[in-house]
Amino acid sequence: MNKPQPSLRNYFIVYILSWLVWMGLHTLILYNNGISIHSALTDSFISNILLFVSCLILSNILRYYQPGKNSSKYLLVWCLSLASVWMLICNKLIPFFLDHDTDFMAVFEASFLLRFILANWLIGGSILMMWVWQNYKNQHEENRMHMQALQLAKDAELAGLRQQLQPHFLFNSLNSISALAGSQPEKARLMIQQLSDFLRSTLRKDNGSFVSLEEEISNVKLYLEIEKVRFGHRLMTDIKIAGNCLHLTIPSLILQPLVENAIKFGLYDTLDAVMISIEAVLENGDLVIEIKNPCSGNRSPGVSKGTGFGLSSIRRRLFLLYNRSDLIKTSLDQGIFTCKITIPQKP
Repeated sequence: MNKPQPSLRNYFIVYILSWLVWMGLHTLILYNNGISIHSALTDSFISNILLFVSCLILSNILRYYQPGKNSSKYLLVWCLSLASVWMLICNKLIPFFLDHDTDFMAVFEASFLLRFILANWLIGGSILMMWVWQNYKNQHEENRMHMQALQLAKDAELAGLRQQLQPHFLFNSLNSISALAGSQPEKARLMIQQLSDFLRSTLRKDNGSFVSLEEEISNVKLYLEIEKVRFGHRLMTDIKIAGNCLHLTIPSLILQPLVENAIKFGLYDTLDAVMISIEAVLENGDLVIEIKNPCSGNRSPGVSKGTGFGLSSIRRRLFLLYNRSDLIKTSLDQGIFTCKITIPQKP
């Protein structure tokens, strides 16, 4: 999760509050040393307002100019220069308002060195705070740009995977339409209409979009109708979706390649009728979908040469979306090939 960007407004509020606390402490120290509350407040107000303005000027300079390692000595020069200017102004203003308070003037004249040291310390602290905040902000911006670049690369790879999968299905469908056009033109026209509906539905989806399982199954059924025109009575389907799963989210068009894979390895080597089953349930808060098809033991989709493209692409897509490599599993048991896909449900 991305951290929120630091806010200059929040920084400024903390900065003001820190100065108010310091002004109160300044007043309390003078008052506890026998100075009248009026003189203590006046000295604290004039001294710290001037010092605050000095720090604010220097902090704003640092917003636009960040000294490098070799030029950091200039920060010390700035601190000493501002503290000196502050002392000169205070030596003119404070006696103008409090010259009548002899007790205060005695303390004021005796504390020149201490005030100069404190001024350098406060100005240096302000510089350090602004430098840390500005560096944090710059680092946050660099991280944001880096994450944005990674997301763009991920989206590009997802788009590439989608573009690799869809033409494969399209070419198969067009070949089937070509074969049906002469002998069964009615079926060819039906298949063209179904293909048009399917492509219209799929082309609207973004590469990284999520849809409800109900919508995804609707697209799968449309795809199966196209394939049933190709294979006729040989292709039978059994779709079981638990009622509490229909609203769950799933990456768009992730099931169609898996169903296509099941049809390819279930029907291509036999003339018998073949059952392709799809079942979806909710397990431990995750959507779990199983796709099963008959398959000879020597021609498993996961091991046969040249047949792993669909599964590997889906595996890669799930990894890019969820950063997990265990979301798709396959098994072959007694001539039934099972592909199990787990879709985590985000809160």
